[in-house]
Amino acid sequence: MMKSPLFLLAACALATGCAAPAYVSPVQVTRFVSETPAFLGQGTVEVVAAPGSDAASLEYEIYANAIRLELEELGYRIVPDDGNQTAMVSVEVFVGAEERRRSPVTVGAGGSTGTYGSGLGAGIGINLGSLSGPPPERIEREIFVALQGNEMTTNLWEGRATMVATSNSDFAEDAAAAARMADALFAGFPGNSGETIEVE
Repeated sequence: MMKSPLFLLAACALATGCAAPAYVSPVQVTRFVSETPAFLGQGTVEVVAAPGSDAASLEYEIYANAIRLELEELGYRIVPDDGNQTAMVSVEVFVGAEERRRSPVTVGAGGSTGTYGSGLGAGIGINLGSLSGPPPERIEREIFVALQGNEMTTNLWEGRATMVATSNSDFAEDAAAAARMADALFAGFPGNSGETIEVE
């Protein structure tokens, strides 16, 4: 006899505590390119923490290393100091059950990150949440990079990448998320100034 979907869903929740599905958003990228980007993608570059960032933290170093790799692929040579250009890096990670309330994006057109959710339980008279345990945590990440010339008065290029993933996804760990976000941030470098794109 064929079981109804309601029976199967309830049985799964009661027997094993059906895990909530993992979620990973596209990486949303906004970039700004100066009117004189002649030296982008060449020469030497020093990667430094933006003011207010903790350059000594393991979290920062994971993202900074991912950015260094992307810059090398673009044609830069990474140096510890006195580069022709400086890449200023900031990283923000927010972990919580609810969507983070963001301040307006200051690079390009901007935009908000998407929300996530499951349709399970809609119209079904059982509380799946109490059977399957708490939902996975939501991890919102944002990295910002500004490339400056030696004079460090104006930015030759700016880029911001944001991503949301749940704690049960393949991108729960910073190392995986950093590589994905850095790759998206520099895809098609330098990109169209002021344009916001989504990279799957």
